[in-house]
Amino acid sequence: MTKAKTSSEKTAFTADSALGAAALKNGFEKAIKNYDAVLGFGKETAQACVKSATAAGKGLESLNGEVYAYSKQAIEDSIAAAGAVMGAKSIHEAFEFQTGFAKAAFEAYVGGLSKVSELVSSTAKESAAPLKGRMQAWLDLVQTARIA
Repeated sequence: MTKAKTSSEKTAFTADSALGAAALKNGFEKAIKNYDAVLGFGKETAQACVKSATAAGKGLESLNGEVYAYSKQAIEDSIAAAGAVMGAKSIHEAFEFQTGFAKAAFEAYVGGLSKVSELVSSTAKESAAPLKGRMQAWLDLVQTARIA
């Protein structure tokens, strides 16, 4: 009976070992598959970050150009208005030049502010667009890895 029991135990041990090896192999294959998925996610996220940074850089370049153009025009207008005020023949005429300049300067300021605000808004949208789906992609990746 001892011999039969030992043979039965060996068979059970061999079967359990085979099951354990299969489970280990299956777990290792799942881990490798999930590792590859995480690497792919990282690569896609890096590409999205580069696209986002590129869009932000272009937007900042446009914004810088707009601010420079506005500043240059404002200085030129101020110099022209100062010349007109200095060349006025009467106080009333100088006051009219100054009032006209103030009105034009305010309108230019509001217009420039509007352009800058549109540029900032569009730059924010364009630079956020590549990153928009990355959180959902991460959640999908984690959910898929958890189910698999």
